[in-house]
Amino acid sequence: MPGWDGYDVPSHLQRAFDVPVLVDNDVNVMALGEQSKGWPEVRNLMFVKISTGIGAGIISAGSLQRGEDGSAGDIGHIAITRGAGIMCRCGNSGCLEAVAGIPAVMANLRATGIELSSVDQLIALAKTGDLSAMRAIRQAGRDVGEVPNMCVSIFNPSVIVVGGALSELSDQLIAGIREVVYSRFMPLATQNLTIAASRAGTNAGAIGAGIMAIEYALAPEQINKAQMSGASVS
Repeated sequence: MPGWDGYDVPSHLQRAFDVPVLVDNDVNVMALGEQSKGWPEVRNLMFVKISTGIGAGIISAGSLQRGEDGSAGDIGHIAITRGAGIMCRCGNSGCLEAVAGIPAVMANLRATGIELSSVDQLIALAKTGDLSAMRAIRQAGRDVGEVPNMCVSIFNPSVIVVGGALSELSDQLIAGIREVVYSRFMPLATQNLTIAASRAGTNAGAIGAGIMAIEYALAPEQINKAQMSGASVS
């Protein structure tokens, strides 16, 4: 987030609240919540959030992967085929987000004469069965599918979960994603791959935040600190 990267958010909040403060990317927290609520037995999962931006939370071998600088899963700024020449808000061109993010989908529909000013209007239009809206959502799924398509080769997840602001239209999105992923891989890579809508829904982030807090509080170093200070952990 331009302007926020490098800012010490925990210290800022701790000026007002004398408690531990945990900060993470929203899609990472959603991935934790989704795994806990919907897929507790799955150790290799990718949570894809499609909203204004597009990002992914990656759980590999049972652990959330943040990367060296916390930018693992920033798939929205990977260049895709259909994005050639299209400028993205990040300053580069060809990014997935510039083609398949909600603002891009709405702009494409407006170019055909369909006036939309909010994602709620887009969802409502698609739910009426409007062919232009449904095709646009399906194409966004195909575009998004190019990136998980690569990730299947890299870390071989058993589940790809789709969530975010367009989750109410997940059938069309997932159909587009499946079309790309399943058509481009050998059966060995996809025979045990599930591509599905979020089971935790809008609660994924809250559940994941709770898991972060629990894991922090029950970490060995925190328990040791509590014991040394005479505090109880319950």
